[in-house]
Amino acid sequence: MTTTTTPGSDPRVYKAAVSTTDTINVGDRQKTAQRLLRSTADRSYDGELDIDWDAPIVPGKPWLPEHRVSLYGTELWDRMTDEERLTLNMHEAVAILSYGIFAEVGLSTNLLRGVFANPDLIDDHMRYALAEVAEETRHSTMFGRIINLTGVEPYKRPKALIKMLRMLGFVPLGPSMYAGTLLIEEVLDRLQREGMMDPDIQPHFRQMMKIHILEEARHITYAREELVRSIEARGRLANAYHRGVFALMVNALLPALIHPGVYRSVGIHPLRGMIAARRSARYRENAVFMCGPLLTFLYDAGMVRGAITTRLYKLSKTLPDELLEKVAADRAAA
Repeated sequence: MTTTTTPGSDPRVYKAAVSTTDTINVGDRQKTAQRLLRSTADRSYDGELDIDWDAPIVPGKPWLPEHRVSLYGTELWDRMTDEERLTLNMHEAVAILSYGIFAEVGLSTNLLRGVFANPDLIDDHMRYALAEVAEETRHSTMFGRIINLTGVEPYKRPKALIKMLRMLGFVPLGPSMYAGTLLIEEVLDRLQREGMMDPDIQPHFRQMMKIHILEEARHITYAREELVRSIEARGRLANAYHRGVFALMVNALLPALIHPGVYRSVGIHPLRGMIAARRSARYRENAVFMCGPLLTFLYDAGMVRGAITTRLYKLSKTLPDELLEKVAADRAAA
């Protein structure tokens, strides 16, 4: 269903930007699915119709908030011209969208795996999973249209990585899958909620963000509740395994989000650009901004536990200060 009101003029889009689901208000699975299905029918948009694709790109406008560009604040950034900064900004936006398409295809694959595993093919929980796959497909189409507008080639993943990820179909469904889903959705949600409020961002990109965050709020609610149920249904050893798998995912996030090839667009060798971005004083600030709220939820859910996994989280630089304090207190009390 496509509404007649575009999300840019709908105040509900701002209120719907964040899921309110936490570890203590997980409801009945079927009732949650029914509520999400009603929301899908009432608050769905179509990027093909709700974005003015005939409108030209606005010269000089960035695609991302400048302070979220990976090299912002580094010596390399200080030496760039304004034109080079805009070029890198656009290429990083394309890299994020390319990652989004790749990640949402994987997310949809796991949703379909869940449908296969569902003993009742006609319940509302299954129907919502399929409705979410439909929305993710539209989102990927929308991301592709934005990339087309930039005139930049999408940033593709190495063939070896794609072959390796095909093996994920053999990884057991469980907490790490739902946490991985949240890692995709909540990181993009955080970036896009900030960007959609910035009037200086390219209009097409800003409108795309508004559409995406409204629909992703439902997906986040679904995945958060399934994560909590999944943890409760498993034992200590199984949950420890899933915690370790997810901690590795978190460490892979930022390198996957910004493809090193973006630095070639401004004459910087990819390795040099990656090192400069990682060493930047803003690296941890951006990592915490993107992952902090999710990891706070996951800590409450029991996913941030154990000596090995917490060390992996620290390595990723994604843990907010308050979580670092809690983790240290937990280890001292153990």
